[in-house]
Amino acid sequence: MTEKDIEIKDEELQEEQPVEEDTAKETEVGAEKETSEEAESQGELEDVEEKDPLEKAQDEIAELKDKWLRSVAEFENYRKRTLKERAELILNGGEKFITAILPVLDDMERAIENGAKTDDPEVLREGMSLIYQKFLKTLESQGVSKIDTADADFDTDLHEAVAMVPGMGDDKKGKVIDCLQKGYKLNDKVIRHAKVAVGQ
Repeated sequence: MTEKDIEIKDEELQEEQPVEEDTAKETEVGAEKETSEEAESQGELEDVEEKDPLEKAQDEIAELKDKWLRSVAEFENYRKRTLKERAELILNGGEKFITAILPVLDDMERAIENGAKTDDPEVLREGMSLIYQKFLKTLESQGVSKIDTADADFDTDLHEAVAMVPGMGDDKKGKVIDCLQKGYKLNDKVIRHAKVAVGQ
């Protein structure tokens, strides 16, 4: 090989090297572009992932708010209905009792009418006694009962002492001596205490 041939080959090699360098540069630029594109796509995915839990939470909040509003509305309706029923019960609660005692009132009216036709007090007394017995039975059917005071121990839950009677002896101490006004219970609840005199 001559010197001239060697020079030509060196020139060819030098020409080939920049092409390889250009290719390497292009490869590096392409890799950088791919890396930046991947980074951007990952960023977008992260944004989507961040939005999904937020949207999910907002949907849950909206659903819970709707349930809460419905519950509040239902409770308000229930409260109004209960107040209305209570008002009706207060106004008309005695209807059953009044209906039960109306026959007794009818008997009293008849007794008054018949009392004007007779002068016999025994007939009037007997009629009043029958009406009284009927009235007591009507009260018992409605859960009203008389408080027993005959020879009973004084009980503040049932009796109201209006007088103390001294000198009755040890066996009468703390016992009911006399009943001045009868007391009554309604289904075991005292509605009127018996007014009594108690031995000292």
